[in-house]
Amino acid sequence: MPLRALQGFIDSIFRLAHVPLSCPHYTCISRRAKQVEVSFKTKTRGAIQHLAIDATGLKVYGEGEWKVKKHGTDGKRRVWRKLHIAVDTSTHEIIAAELSLSTVTDGEVLPNLLKQTRRSILEVSSDGAYDTRLCHAAIKIKGAVALTPQREGAAFWERGHPRNLAVGCQKLYGSNKYWK
Repeated sequence: MPLRALQGFIDSIFRLAHVPLSCPHYTCISRRAKQVEVSFKTKTRGAIQHLAIDATGLKVYGEGEWKVKKHGTDGKRRVWRKLHIAVDTSTHEIIAAELSLSTVTDGEVLPNLLKQTRRSILEVSSDGAYDTRLCHAAIKIKGAVALTPQREGAAFWERGHPRNLAVGCQKLYGSNKYWK
């Protein structure tokens, strides 16, 4: 947050909390910010036991979006971006992140997410959107086990592939409920 905005933000918090204080002025904050040395140490050693990967859509507001909100629909398409995140489930640390266009599939981004870390990974969890040959190959190259539920109506892959066990359970029980 810019320091001038920080000053106004802190003043508004003091007002909301009915605290009779005021934030130091911009020059004071600026001088103190130059002297503050904060080091963020992240765990960069050791294997990641379990990596969870998922994506979410982000709405992008531009000039056209404001016009639609103000005057109603004009037939233009809305703009979306996808944020793909890989999180270490034991430390809740974001290991990798990538922002893509809405036209890019989740499976296309997974190899890039795995390349962003040099640490070894034991297990990778994701949703059914990552159930592609490309994703399974990238996870195998990393030396991890893929814990990805299969899509409905999934077919068997080549003989001996670990995914085939889950596909067999899906065909036997009719859903992924028992696989999980």
